[in-house]
Amino acid sequence: MARDIRALPKAHLHLHFTGSMRHATLLELAERDGITLPESLVEDWPPQLSAADEKGWFRFQRLYDVARSVLRTEGDVRRLVREAAEDDVRDGGRWLEIQVDPSGYAARFGGITAFTDLVLDAVEDASRETGLGMAVVIAANRTRHPLDARTLARLAAQYAGRGVVGFGLSNDERRGRTDEFRGAFEIARRADLALVPHGGELLGPSHVRTCLDSLGPTRLGHGVRSSEDPQVLDRIVQAGIALEVCPVSNVALGVYPDLSSVPLPQLLEAGATVALGADDPLLFGSQLAGQYATMRAAHDLEDDQLAELARMSVRASRAPNSVRDSVLAEIDLWLSEADSSGEGRTTERKS
Repeated sequence: MARDIRALPKAHLHLHFTGSMRHATLLELAERDGITLPESLVEDWPPQLSAADEKGWFRFQRLYDVARSVLRTEGDVRRLVREAAEDDVRDGGRWLEIQVDPSGYAARFGGITAFTDLVLDAVEDASRETGLGMAVVIAANRTRHPLDARTLARLAAQYAGRGVVGFGLSNDERRGRTDEFRGAFEIARRADLALVPHGGELLGPSHVRTCLDSLGPTRLGHGVRSSEDPQVLDRIVQAGIALEVCPVSNVALGVYPDLSSVPLPQLLEAGATVALGADDPLLFGSQLAGQYATMRAAHDLEDDQLAELARMSVRASRAPNSVRDSVLAEIDLWLSEADSSGEGRTTERKS
């Protein structure tokens, strides 16, 4: 008998704004405004993706841009945030740090500051309505000029302590020069924001090393391929840098051939802090609890190992201490439930 994954309290640290949209919401909003969606976002959903080459990533990004285009009104933005919160609560989420690049919405919503205000207000409302602790990570796009990243870093710093807890760098890590974004991360560092660039998914440990040297991350978005170089992985462990590992998207994008190949056991054995995340459920078809369920099945994880993964997600978060303490106590309770009670337990392996 295995405890119910959805009942396990956890934090969610790697969820992209547009990618958090429900598939049903995407279809409804597209129909409302007469937007024609690619078949891979309709009948063939979730799409078959691979980012092994530039063409594959371009296709992935095109689907992402199409999905972003259905968000036309303030109400759409509020709905997306509320539904993302509801989905996390259903999956046992207690704290969510949702990542957004305001420049992707600036033209439609009155600029990056106005859009950030809207998102933060929507987050506050959704948190109050669902009981989920929530915060925002502002992310720059590495395919744009590093000066744009500095603008977003200053924006993030402006809202530090007012709902924004981190600064990231996303998109195809094979493009742009990571060291050119050092200045943006220095701005965010001075504001005491969590530094959470993507790295070590599409590129290997050499790029992880570049991220460590140039950006000084607090957490690393993905970082899973640090397992390929023991010295790089040991450096991560010694520095206490958490890895935001997203197993389902790793497989969907062709980083690993199957879920059993995702090197979670190697990362944990080395002493790495790992926070499982869903990345983009809209494109990968799997929510937060699904990441825990697939890793349980692929690597025969015991309940105490799953509980420790949940604890690591909480400890690596920017949740207030009171929230951290409360959720950690809930995790202990989940693990200590009497086997004979049958409560909160299931034989299911899927979420």
